Amino acid sequence: MITLEKVQGSGNSFFLLDQDLLPSALNENELSRLALALCPRKTGLTGGADGILAVTASPTPSIHVINADGSQASMCGNGLRTVARYLHDHYGFGQEGKRDTIDGSFHVSTLNANLQVRSVGNFAPGLPAYSVEISPVSFDSRSLPFTNLGRNRLINCSVPELLPDLRFTALSVPNPHVVSFMTQDQVQSDLLSSLGNRLNSPNPYFPNGVNVNFAHILGRNTLYVRTFERGVGLTNACGTGMSAASLCLVLTHPQMGEANQEITVYNPGGMVKTRVHYQEEEGTYTINLIGNATVTHLIELDESCLYHPPAQGSDLEKKKAKIKETAENTAYQDFVAKLPYH
Repeated sequence: MITLEKVQGSGNSFFLLDQDLLPSALNENELSRLALALCPRKTGLTGGADGILAVTASPTPSIHVINADGSQASMCGNGLRTVARYLHDHYGFGQEGKRDTIDGSFHVSTLNANLQVRSVGNFAPGLPAYSVEISPVSFDSRSLPFTNLGRNRLINCSVPELLPDLRFTALSVPNPHVVSFMTQDQVQSDLLSSLGNRLNSPNPYFPNGVNVNFAHILGRNTLYVRTFERGVGLTNACGTGMSAASLCLVLTHPQMGEANQEITVYNPGGMVKTRVHYQEEEGTYTINLIGNATVTHLIELDESCLYHPPAQGSDLEKKKAKIKETAENTAYQDFVAKLPYH
């Protein structure tokens, strides 16, 4: 038997699988099949999720992110916070005097970088919080990639090929993103779904698809962000998307966003804090993403179900899985209910 944790950061939900507990780690194809079984919202386990976080602690901490559609993601900021908590709680990383800890922080390997993570206490009563590094950042078209838009960089540019009357910034963090600032009504309209579906279907501009973020400036260092996530669709929150939008705020609206200052980012699933840093000598940016790392369910099931999942994850719920909802889920809902922008 093995226990999966269902976790969420800012409403962005995942199944967390500790590969070190298995007799043999699931390979990429097996993880993809598992995601297709567990994650669909209508037929998945416990109402589905946005993806799977495959974690290893040995020889070094690492995370492998599989989207709900079975594709691989470079990184996931909201998911990384929950992985940081799991490694802290179960393996001692980040605890004083233990496991590669420096000043309470440690590093987790992702597809493109080793990223610093650390506990920051509670985000709200009963809600442990973590800060995670979001990097590397690039504006080069090859890092996304994008093409057929007549330039190698898009920074606050009019791009009529995407949508008229809006300006876009394209960047990788390292997940590929486009960000546009607009009115709250536009953010909540069907434009996001329409553009997100178009750019994540065969198209001449973003051949590998792209995460699309619509943002509204609520005030100084305060944003509302809604995301169409590549491989997922409309989502409660996207950690790298909120980080990308925060950097774009600092770059394109400097009167409203400041580097090295805390930025509050609201989203359909809750709220996070970010902090944008500029490394002048290197000419590079990094972002800290700070928010909840919440365990909502503990799911006990036979290991064989992971290697050979049923066609529908809900079949596990009916027959083979023992599921326990945690008190943290209620604490998070109470926290969200009190937010001014939700």
